[in-house]
Amino acid sequence: MTKTILVIEDNADNMALVDEILEDAGFNTVQVMRAEDGIVLLQKGNIDLVLMDISLPDMDGLEATRIIKSNDALKNIPIIGLSAHAMVKDRDAALAAGCAGYQTKPINEDTLLESIERLLNDTNNT
Repeated sequence: MTKTILVIEDNADNMALVDEILEDAGFNTVQVMRAEDGIVLLQKGNIDLVLMDISLPDMDGLEATRIIKSNDALKNIPIIGLSAHAMVKDRDAALAAGCAGYQTKPINEDTLLESIERLLNDTNNT
């Protein structure tokens, strides 16, 4: 069964790139540009993993991740934080908020797909 990945990203170019990577790898994608919209979609179900931009307008990706992880119905959905910030403290903040992984931009396709596959396999085995 094809897995569905929710991409929450406010930059159209980044969204298009990530979408192409995921679709080429055989995933279904759903895209939104606001964290609030992503949370609503997650509550409707059928999302297997989230790619969360950390720097979003209105509500940032860290706050959105904390909200998702505090919801019993959503907390087991893995989230990978995406950010142009490459400092260790930025990665640590994303992991502390509940992200299961962290990828810096520009996106490394191989690293991203490896992380997604690992997290989806971990989710299927729990």
